[in-house]
Amino acid sequence: MHSRARTLALGLFLALPAMAQEFPSRPITLICPWPAGGSTDTHLRRFAEIAAKYLGQPILIENRPGAGGTVGPGHLAQTAKPDGYSLSQMHMGAFRIPHMQKLAWDPVRDFTYVIGLSGYTFGVVVKSDSPFKTFSDLLDYARANPGKLSYGSTGTGTSPHLLMEEVSMKTGVQFLHVPFKGNADSTQALLGDHIMAQSDSSGWGRFVDAGQFRLLVTFGSRRTKHWPSVPTANELGLDMVYSSPYGIVGPRGMEPRVVKILHDGFKKALEDPEDLKVLDQLDQELWYQSSEDYARYARETLRKERALIERLGLLAK
Repeated sequence: MHSRARTLALGLFLALPAMAQEFPSRPITLICPWPAGGSTDTHLRRFAEIAAKYLGQPILIENRPGAGGTVGPGHLAQTAKPDGYSLSQMHMGAFRIPHMQKLAWDPVRDFTYVIGLSGYTFGVVVKSDSPFKTFSDLLDYARANPGKLSYGSTGTGTSPHLLMEEVSMKTGVQFLHVPFKGNADSTQALLGDHIMAQSDSSGWGRFVDAGQFRLLVTFGSRRTKHWPSVPTANELGLDMVYSSPYGIVGPRGMEPRVVKILHDGFKKALEDPEDLKVLDQLDQELWYQSSEDYARYARETLRKERALIERLGLLAK
């Protein structure tokens, strides 16, 4: 080999690690599998702004709602390169819906788990002019009028839907379930009197605070910090707690080095006072999980959620 060619080859070889170091060198896309304006979208947009400071590149939120929040992760799994520039929010529905219907992707096999972030507060709200002053009032009406009490959720198989299925199973009352693409849509439906109640995460919070909605019950293990006068489902004798943690994933096959860069930047953003302020406003708890812990959680949760789906009689035939 001529000395000039050898020098050029050596130069290229030495440049490879330097080129590889330059992640991220362009904007990152983060899929939000829910419509704009909902609680997840609200958190992810602010989180993305904060994380951009630590990663040195803009993070663009792309809303891909539909099918109980499975359109977004499905799009990522089936179309994205595992280069770290395409990511998605991952939520509990992704571990439940595969037991209810056939999906073209597997929530464990087809993703790289990057970091666990936070979890929702769930509750049932009605409009403030509703005759239902308590959750018992709502149940009494539903008992007397089977299938007439309409409520909106973020979609079939999502936590807001399944917790009402469990209420129905435990109390013997029949509800009329109206699925939406996300809580921004079901909120508009409740405001417009198209449904009588909304089962959702704390996207209803600002409407409760503004006096437009009345919060009847929450589903955590204890009363919420923001609405401490509202009872939990447990206090009402329903013996049920729903938590729904979420995080960020990429397509399967991502380089560990890229995963670490993303994880470290996102962890700094998660612990940033500005992010903690948004979580506080949404009454969401911090749920940090390392990449390894989050992947382990995904495997265990997929297995455990099958029992819930079976108990509710929703297992795919």
